[in-house]
Amino acid sequence: MIKPPALKPNATIGILSPSSWMNESDLKLAIAVFEEKGYHLVLGKSIYLKDNTFAGTPEQRANDINGMFANPNIDAIICARGGYGANRVLPLIDYDLIKANPKIFMGYSDVTAFLTSITQKTGLVTFHGPMLSSFSKGMVDYNFDLIEKTLFGYESITIQSPRELQRRVLKSGKAEGPLWGGNMCLLVNRLGTADQLNTSGTILFIEDIDEYLYAFDRMIVHMKEAGMFQNISGLIIGELVDMKDQDIPFGKSTDEIVMNVCSDLDIPIISNFPCGHGVFQSTLPISIPVQLDTKSHSLTLLESPVK
Repeated sequence: MIKPPALKPNATIGILSPSSWMNESDLKLAIAVFEEKGYHLVLGKSIYLKDNTFAGTPEQRANDINGMFANPNIDAIICARGGYGANRVLPLIDYDLIKANPKIFMGYSDVTAFLTSITQKTGLVTFHGPMLSSFSKGMVDYNFDLIEKTLFGYESITIQSPRELQRRVLKSGKAEGPLWGGNMCLLVNRLGTADQLNTSGTILFIEDIDEYLYAFDRMIVHMKEAGMFQNISGLIIGELVDMKDQDIPFGKSTDEIVMNVCSDLDIPIISNFPCGHGVFQSTLPISIPVQLDTKSHSLTLLESPVK
């Protein structure tokens, strides 16, 4: 693993839109949250671009990513939002440049594709965590506190859910392994490609938003049949936001779907974890060893993800 330099107070953070563009009013509110904390934000060219649903062409978005990593004045990179479009940008990223200029890179949703590809191809620890869109309605203390604790390099960080979001234990146990995962659609989308995620021995986390229950079932079945659950050490289901049903009920909740497919796995499984598209979002370092303990309802980072 290559650990990026730790974030420092008053650091300069590069902001880019690697997939879809962000509403200007939401962007201003989110920028104010970071600036009030003392950070200096530099907006990439993609922030100002609109190519239908995309924040510029694939080439423009890739150039923004490459340029942010190459810029010595940028201490960390946080994505403005997700959306759709990462799969068009991945082939245009300069992974050698990124490996030679390691720095914090964070986001979630469609950014999952960038996180897993960058970490697999370069060894650089990336971060599944809040974006500017996470603060489009103002400060969320839970999210910002975990951003700083994780990126500042605090030792022995243990992630607990806020009171407003109760985790559920589907299968009890304790397990350790490197942390990998992200948005389900993106993980399934990369199956059969050079960027397919190797999940062997991992603590795997998955989340999604606005899916029909039958589609959620389909993805869980697909992931298992593709071998993604075969050798994992633990499974974390993030907060599943705005899941929906058809006129004829599917007949199972998301937890029941998970257990219907994964009940034969002898691993700890928890659901409703604070990651993904909900209000509360943990900062999860990709590839860092963690311990999942259902008894204490906790996920503990076993080493600092930054240097």
